[in-house]
Amino acid sequence: MWADAVFEGGGVKGIGLVGALSVAESKGYKWKKVAGTSAGSIIAALLAAGYTGKELYEILMEQEFLQFLAPSWYDYIPVVGPALRLWLKKGLYPTTELEKWVSTLLKAKGIQTFKDLPEGVELHVIASDISRSQLLVLPQDLKQYGYDPDSFPVAKAVCMSCSIPFFFEPVKLMHYPTRKTSYVVDGGVLSNFPVWLFDQDNPRWPTFGFSLCAEGEEQIHQIDGPLSMFRSLLYTMLDARDNRYVQQHEEIRTIQVPISGVKMTDFSLSKEKKEELFMSGVKAAEFFFNKWSFDQYLSARGKSKQITYKINPSDQAGG
Repeated sequence: MWADAVFEGGGVKGIGLVGALSVAESKGYKWKKVAGTSAGSIIAALLAAGYTGKELYEILMEQEFLQFLAPSWYDYIPVVGPALRLWLKKGLYPTTELEKWVSTLLKAKGIQTFKDLPEGVELHVIASDISRSQLLVLPQDLKQYGYDPDSFPVAKAVCMSCSIPFFFEPVKLMHYPTRKTSYVVDGGVLSNFPVWLFDQDNPRWPTFGFSLCAEGEEQIHQIDGPLSMFRSLLYTMLDARDNRYVQQHEEIRTIQVPISGVKMTDFSLSKEKKEELFMSGVKAAEFFFNKWSFDQYLSARGKSKQITYKINPSDQAGG
């Protein structure tokens, strides 16, 4: 059974989405088009490369996320080191280790550039160009910067999508038509859950959205001054969920994984907490698929089923 998949951003909480993904695959779904923002772009990229939900679970359970926060010489300067790095590099940590990790996993499947992805599979990575105030859907939007989309490294695109503002350094991307450098950051700045990306009339198969939702008490950010206000604004922008919109407009195709007590930058997650997040995704997906049907999906979205007698791997999908 073919389907498209869109994965929301959420930092380290993304392992919950892998739990939901594993259930979808156990139902027999295989993926034509996949997309993701931030941590969701990692899942989407590895899925497009040929990894299964089960393999992603094993990888994330064993990976020590703190390894992505490689210290630099700035960190050894007392008191002012981090502030100096933030001022000069525009981020507390480089994305070097993250890109290296993603690149190694992709190379294990024979993938380096977008051209290397398996035939019939499409990958779309969401990033934000804050220099040009543009939402980027990679690799296709690279054409306007003067790059060949097929030859662009997948791991580099994923790092663009994962560069949480001020936490990770932005990725610099040359805009060759103007000879000016763009700063590219986390896709969640402009679109954290682009479930609309594959929409079209008369779809042959569904698009499933894999999303995170808040659980438990409402989180309150203490604001004591301009710095705490800026921090609260940043977390609200990247970490909050528009649950009302999902419930009213996208509930029929969105698996909402409840998460509590974890921030997107909690890189010190224990294996026990990772397992808890994964199982939350499993339970959410089991509940979703127990009441889901393609006919209800089409009816709720005002679509009609396209009748076809043969589906080739190169056929266009849509949600």
